[in-house]
Amino acid sequence: MVSPALPVDVPPQPWTGRFDGDGVEHRRWWQAVTPFTPPTLTPPADPAAAGTGQRPAVILGFGSDAGVRRNKGRTGAAAAPAAIRAALGPLAFHLSRDVLDAGDVTVAGDALEAGQARAGLAITRLLDAGRLPVVLGGGHETAFASYLGVAGSAAVREGLTVGVLNLDAHFDLRDESVPSSGTPFLQMARAEAAAGRELRYAVVGISEPNNTRALFGTAEELGVDYLLDEDCSAEAAQTFVAEFLAQVDALYLTIDLDVLPASVAPGVSAPAAYGVPLPVISAVCRQVAASGKLLHLDIAELNPEFDIDGRTAKVAARLVNTLLG
Repeated sequence: MVSPALPVDVPPQPWTGRFDGDGVEHRRWWQAVTPFTPPTLTPPADPAAAGTGQRPAVILGFGSDAGVRRNKGRTGAAAAPAAIRAALGPLAFHLSRDVLDAGDVTVAGDALEAGQARAGLAITRLLDAGRLPVVLGGGHETAFASYLGVAGSAAVREGLTVGVLNLDAHFDLRDESVPSSGTPFLQMARAEAAAGRELRYAVVGISEPNNTRALFGTAEELGVDYLLDEDCSAEAAQTFVAEFLAQVDALYLTIDLDVLPASVAPGVSAPAAYGVPLPVISAVCRQVAASGKLLHLDIAELNPEFDIDGRTAKVAARLVNTLLG
């Protein structure tokens, strides 16, 4: 029976991978990850300051196709959490932090908003207990579930300034009557305004041909900082991220895998014709991890149905490994 302390729909499943031995020197992810159990969820002494630093990481899957379907994209991202876990399992485990697996929140049919609310509640509880939630989406509707969790956390309640950094080819600021994978950051902006706050939102990797003038106009109105994919040299990206990090106390990082070139990440809803090189994205991830400001992270838009040799899943796994290292 799954404890009501964390509203997941699917409990943690066994991890698998290559076996080289039982010693620490042989350990791989599948041997290191342990099931998350609510008795381990002990709040820290200072909830407001618990959002950053070297915390135990808790993996939470968000199995959703509803947002991509509503956005008329290629569905299949609901299978992504299992695919990323399968790619992580065989990797050698060099991390100095504990990693636990809390299972999955799944979206049945078109019940997106209910699934986002459940995932948001789970994320809030993890954050308030001093854990680092690592959400494996799902389409990029995953981002609004993450926002609900972050916005409800002690970090925000106690006044920390939280920035949202999106590695993505798209702004995802669509103004639609029905929320989808294309609307989460406009939803965030409106929710923040309703709460008397301003969304601090920056994007690395924007593809100019894949965002309309209307979307650029919305980004300008909201004060969104962005870096175009064609301008994403390693130096430019790291300077951009450093300037954004300097403006915030804590960071929610979201990675849409379609920020990468289609040759690197073919298994996504919208493969990129240009994209940002993997070494640049990896360097940004290392920079964010080293900042000590990482509050929450998610990775979205893996579509195993269209992947080639598990290539995109392996890239997703490598980025998660980098961010937790």
